[in-house]
Amino acid sequence: MRIALFGTSADPPTAGHQAILSWLSEFYDYVAVWAADNPFKSHQTPLSHRAAMLQLLINDIDAPQHNIALEQKLSNFRTLETVEKAKLHWGTNADLTLVIGSDLLEQLPRWYHIEDLLQQVQLLIVPRPGYAIDKSSLEAVEKQGGKIAIAAITGLDISSTAYREHGNPEALTPPVVAYINQQHLYKCQNATQKKFQLR
Repeated sequence: MRIALFGTSADPPTAGHQAILSWLSEFYDYVAVWAADNPFKSHQTPLSHRAAMLQLLINDIDAPQHNIALEQKLSNFRTLETVEKAKLHWGTNADLTLVIGSDLLEQLPRWYHIEDLLQQVQLLIVPRPGYAIDKSSLEAVEKQGGKIAIAAITGLDISSTAYREHGNPEALTPPVVAYINQQHLYKCQNATQKKFQLR
């Protein structure tokens, strides 16, 4: 069984995340998704809200094989521990691919017990606008044992950070926007609502 492991800080999850998940569902038997805390980032919203938004995002994907699911139990501060949980859940024969954006490639060699992690998974790098996949970063990961493939999809030119800073609701899916407004999660959503009221 070929399983794509897709963890994201999802603060908030965007239409870009949704496009990647939809694409993954065509090439893998199962796409396991979870919201996680990234030790290299600070987060504005509690993990429970980020997981709830991710579930709304997944519900909104029309995947013919219905093979995308929130697996929040996999969430862990350390990706190695996530992979160990995945192996317990799906068995040691499962073919695990860890999906990461090209923005994380440079920090990857500093991840916890990276050599152990790279022995247990394939890596799929999703290109992101503004984060070129440079040869030296790839070589650094390969030296540590990484088996790398580059995804034939480029992420949309939108990000969670851009939403938090500028409040562009077009970066998000309507169910996620509705949840943010209902829960009053980000300061920028108040400004966005006022903008729409003035029109």
